[in-house]
Amino acid sequence: MRGYFGVGSERISKQMNLGAVMRTAHAFGASFVFTLGSRLKAREAALSDTSKSAGHVPLYEWAGVDEMAMPKGCILVGVELDERAVELPRFPHPLNAAYLLGPEKGDLSDAAKARCTHLVKIPTKFCVNLSVAAAIVMYDRMLALGGHERRLSAAGLRSRAN
Repeated sequence: MRGYFGVGSERISKQMNLGAVMRTAHAFGASFVFTLGSRLKAREAALSDTSKSAGHVPLYEWAGVDEMAMPKGCILVGVELDERAVELPRFPHPLNAAYLLGPEKGDLSDAAKARCTHLVKIPTKFCVNLSVAAAIVMYDRMLALGGHERRLSAAGLRSRAN
């Protein structure tokens, strides 16, 4: 995949979600994982991080938005159900990006949204689990930038069969 990316959450509070985000980020080839204002530490997520990602992917644990230091040229993308957000399937992923998700029971803070260059939303009827949302965003990025050939529609498959 071209470029690099990181994924993180503001005020994540469930150790199983942190571990799942870390493991999934490792599986999708993330360059880093981060938390903002979390009480959790990586060691607390060990039960759900069976890939032991902390040994393979850097984890940055920042106290808050003001402390957050992204690599130069890294575009911060907030993932939020917000009326201003672009639906994920229509979003042109930046080559170098960090995706910031809100907490399990809440929204990104106004300060976090203000730091984001883009806001995207997953087009669902209601919120999905934090770690599921992170996986969907990473999968969409892989499809968009991973060099995969576009899949055919059902009509295209039928015409190939004839």
